[in-house]
Amino acid sequence: MVLNVPASTSEHASASIPVVQIRGVSTRFGDTVVHREIDLDVESGQILGLVGGSGSGKTTLLREIVGLLAPDTGSVSLFGHSVLDADPMIRRSVRRRFGMLFQQGALFSALSVYDNIAFPMRELRVLDEDMIRDLVFLKLGMVELEQRHGLLMPAELSGGMVKRVALARALSLEPELLVLDEPTAGLDPDLADNFVKLLGILQKDLGFTVVMVTHDLDTLAALATRMAVLAEQRIIACGTPAEVLAVEHPFIRNFFCSEHAVAVMKKGFV
Repeated sequence: MVLNVPASTSEHASASIPVVQIRGVSTRFGDTVVHREIDLDVESGQILGLVGGSGSGKTTLLREIVGLLAPDTGSVSLFGHSVLDADPMIRRSVRRRFGMLFQQGALFSALSVYDNIAFPMRELRVLDEDMIRDLVFLKLGMVELEQRHGLLMPAELSGGMVKRVALARALSLEPELLVLDEPTAGLDPDLADNFVKLLGILQKDLGFTVVMVTHDLDTLAALATRMAVLAEQRIIACGTPAEVLAVEHPFIRNFFCSEHAVAVMKKGFV
């Protein structure tokens, strides 16, 4: 079963419009400058890995991409529309076209697994409960969970199950863009590897675009088709992994050129 969320013809008018378009974004918190004149495009079908040191503004930029935070200057557009458009109908339409997986899952603790996944569908107010039930069970199957898991509460879930339920919720409206904040944070290596494989399979099957913040080299190597590196309040490199690795910069050299990093890059990137 496929959930088709109505969208205007103009939203899909041009395949050349980047899924994410950031222009001249600058951000500050008090006297602290986080971003300075950032430009970034993410094209349809790409998996962009956003990396940078602690405090470089990765998660802040992610929040600006989905409209949870407004930059001080510049613009952020998804599918050709500002995420902060004054027209509430446009904002609502844009928000239905992306899903977000927060670092700790951010499940509603008072709702069951079933109701967490159903929540975005119920917000649409266009689906009856029978269709919602079928879709919830479909999403559970997509993330390799069973229908019986829908009865559980978030407090009863393992770390790996929390990630899968949060992913099922992020995919509930079949988004064209999936935004991930440290998708494997808190998982042991085996669970992280399995979760990354699941993400890769779903992305290939469904074709959605991905923007992910990660510090994990294995995740980056397994998934990313492009990388953007944040340092010195700006994006110092953006391109294919090979293009980024060729940039001479102290952060890139330190982050990617340790013995472990080189081994991971050779194994994961082609």
